[in-house]
Amino acid sequence: MNLKERKTIMLKVYPAILHKEDGYWIEFPDLEGCQTYGSTLEETLELAQEALGLYLASLIERDLPVPNPSDIASLAKTEGQLTYVTTNVDAYRRDTRAVKKMLSIPAWLAKEADAKNISLSKVLQEALKEKLLVVK
Repeated sequence: MNLKERKTIMLKVYPAILHKEDGYWIEFPDLEGCQTYGSTLEETLELAQEALGLYLASLIERDLPVPNPSDIASLAKTEGQLTYVTTNVDAYRRDTRAVKKMLSIPAWLAKEADAKNISLSKVLQEALKEKLLVVK
């Protein structure tokens, strides 16, 4: 990976609190509701990277502010172990650029859609999201 490619990676590091119970669970004090659970420490830390990446990608995609991570030293000592979790947010972001695709529909259907000012692009996007069970 060259220097230019490295600049495109959005690495983020946030403090987290790791708890041990029957398994492990981890929470991010700076990110309300962002937490995950795993059976093993390795699984929990892997899932924590994913949870952090998905949470931050969701904020970015919805144009919501991304909170700055707290300094771990400023966090009050709580039950659990303070640690850092890092993630590559770009791995969890959707490529939302529009792409042109060729499609064919019957002429009469195209004429009806035009007459009613229906955007074929919008209808296709909505239909694909429904078919793929994509929520956004």
